[in-house]
Amino acid sequence: MAENATSSEETRPKNRQELYERIRSGGSREEVILKDMIRLGFWPKNENAPSVPEQIITREAELGREIRALLTEQRRVEDPEAVLKEMRKQRMAESRKKREETKQRRELERKENAERWKQRKEKEIIYAGQGVSEGLNQTESDTQRLTQKGLPVLTDTASLANALGISVNELRFLSFCRTVSKHNHYRRFYIAKKTGGKRLISAPMPRLKKAQYWILQHIFSKTDCHEAAHGFLLQRSIVSNALPHVGAEVVINMDLKDFFPTITYPRVKGVFFKMGYSEAVATILALLCTESEVEQAELDGETWYVCSGDRFLPQGAPTSPSITNVLCHRLDRRLQGLAQKLGFTYTRYADDLTFSASGDGTKNVNKLKSLVYQIVQSEGFHVHPEKDKVMRKGAKKEVTGIVVNEKPNVDRATLHKFRALLHKIEKEGIAGKTWGKGGDLLSAIEGYANYVAMVDAGKGKTFQDKVKKLQTMYGLSKPARKSYTKGKYSIQQSEQAVKQPTVSVNSKPEEKKEESKESGLKSLLNKFWKK
Repeated sequence: MAENATSSEETRPKNRQELYERIRSGGSREEVILKDMIRLGFWPKNENAPSVPEQIITREAELGREIRALLTEQRRVEDPEAVLKEMRKQRMAESRKKREETKQRRELERKENAERWKQRKEKEIIYAGQGVSEGLNQTESDTQRLTQKGLPVLTDTASLANALGISVNELRFLSFCRTVSKHNHYRRFYIAKKTGGKRLISAPMPRLKKAQYWILQHIFSKTDCHEAAHGFLLQRSIVSNALPHVGAEVVINMDLKDFFPTITYPRVKGVFFKMGYSEAVATILALLCTESEVEQAELDGETWYVCSGDRFLPQGAPTSPSITNVLCHRLDRRLQGLAQKLGFTYTRYADDLTFSASGDGTKNVNKLKSLVYQIVQSEGFHVHPEKDKVMRKGAKKEVTGIVVNEKPNVDRATLHKFRALLHKIEKEGIAGKTWGKGGDLLSAIEGYANYVAMVDAGKGKTFQDKVKKLQTMYGLSKPARKSYTKGKYSIQQSEQAVKQPTVSVNSKPEEKKEESKESGLKSLLNKFWKK
């Protein structure tokens, strides 16, 4: 009885509408009544129960269903518009269902692609700007060559970022080549040249400078430079550059025009690629070490930086001098070979080329100059035609500001003016007196005293002692500069003064001009760059 009751509850219509639907789909009212009678137990299913009426009712219901199906089909045939309408309705329903399924599938694919792209961007730099992204998918480095040279093995941008101690996203930010941006990684200002005009200095911001120092210390400190190169190398200086030319009968000074702007991004990338690094790593390293010309613009109260032209080595980046030394290795080798063939001695300090000769070699001056022009041009540089200087026997001969007639010496006239300035400061004080291009007077005279000591230790010691005495008398407002050494490349206190500064001693007291925020850095860079 319990099972029958449960079965009854399961098959009993819940409401009148369900009963109507059951009659409509069941075939006939009699069939539904028969099923309910069987369900409720009024029509026993056994051998004694009448079977003929049940069969008749069931068969009648089946025939009714068939007749209704035929009538429906007949109406469809007689009314094709209704059939087409029904077909369209069915197709639209199927289309909507399929469209919804496609929409959901594409949304899922979009989310999966976005997640994969996010994960890939965290591990790779796929795009670094227009015109510089072609080789970022090539990550095969020559590990054997890198290992032989003692260079860090970097195969892709992720390993480079890890070596620099930053994330891939930060590496992308520092190296991305933007045409227009609200951010810039360099602080730019001008310093005056000794020969007139002004020089653009691009000082990198702290995060980029840190990355450039890593490149300098871990890559360029382990690369070999030619023996004729003397600029920005440990144990070499303007003095070592001048010594080979002491006592020569003829000294020739030549200058490479637009030295740093001539070294463009493709050439810098080639330096890293030839070391053994992959296209991807070489691209990012070259982007970290180069920049484009930038114009600053104001729009709607916001500052924008607009880049134009090719990327090149910036003057002011710690990596720039070392890159020039590596890039000029073949130039130095060819010029030294030419010099030896014609009886000359050759050295190079940054963009200054110096040749000297005695005896028969002095007859080949014009031939040397002509061939030097050809070699320099074939190496992608240009000699500045207005800065050629030939100093023959009997004339004062200078090499990077050092007199080399008989021994390395400082220009006598400038030294006399410096001595007179120290005397005036001791007697009258520092008011109204300047040295060089202005700025902090006590720091300027300290730098020149150190410069003299580098050239002539005896004379320099006397001046250094006197300067220290004056600094004690009038107070030195800032601490002594530190010495930064990165492998074989160095920026040292003793090498800061490259060429002797001009002197100006004012007899009438004047109010001291206010120093700009950049005076310290300008003073330092003035001593690095010789012109």
